[in-house]
Amino acid sequence: MIHAKLVLRELKKKAVSHVVGIPDNSSAALFSLLTEEEGPQLITVTREGEAFAIAAGIWMGGQTPVVLVQNTGLLESGDSIRGTAQRMRIPLLCLITYRGYGKMASLQFSPTLENFNAEALSRPDLDSVALLTEPTLRAWGLPFTFLRRDEDIPQIAESFKQAEELSQPVAVLVTGNLV
Repeated sequence: MIHAKLVLRELKKKAVSHVVGIPDNSSAALFSLLTEEEGPQLITVTREGEAFAIAAGIWMGGQTPVVLVQNTGLLESGDSIRGTAQRMRIPLLCLITYRGYGKMASLQFSPTLENFNAEALSRPDLDSVALLTEPTLRAWGLPFTFLRRDEDIPQIAESFKQAEELSQPVAVLVTGNLV
C-alpha cells in the first residue's frame, strides 16, 4: 500500500513547486490531496505530452516541477520527452502510475526484450501497456525505480538526486493505487 499523504510530504520536502499531469484511478488520491492542501500547485493537462513541455517551462523559470501520469500517457509522450525534457537535459522527476503491473506480478511475468513479442502483447491476461513500460524506458535511456509500498518513499528523494546528477528525467514507477 502506498499512502498519497506520504508521497505529498516527500514532494514538499523536495520543495516541489508544481505537479503537472492527468489523474487516473491510481493517482486520484494524490490529485485530490493536491487540490485540498497547501503545497505544490496542481496543473492538469489535456494530453500527457503537454505535461513534459509545461514542466520544462516551469523548470526553466527556476521552479521544481514533477510530472504525474499513467504509463499509457508516458507512451503517448515519447516525442515530448525526447524533444524537450531529454534534449534540454531537464532534471525532472516523473511519477508514473504503472497500469497492469499487478497482473504481471501475480503471473510472475517480467517485461524484458526477450519476451517482448506479438504473442505476449496479445495475451488477454496481461495489459499490453504494462509489457511496454519498462522496455520503453530502457530504450529511451530513462532511469527508473519502483514505488511499491510506503517503505519505498525514500526512492522519490533518491530519484530527484539522480535526475540532478544526470541532468535528465528519471521515472518512479508507482505500482499500486495511492490511497
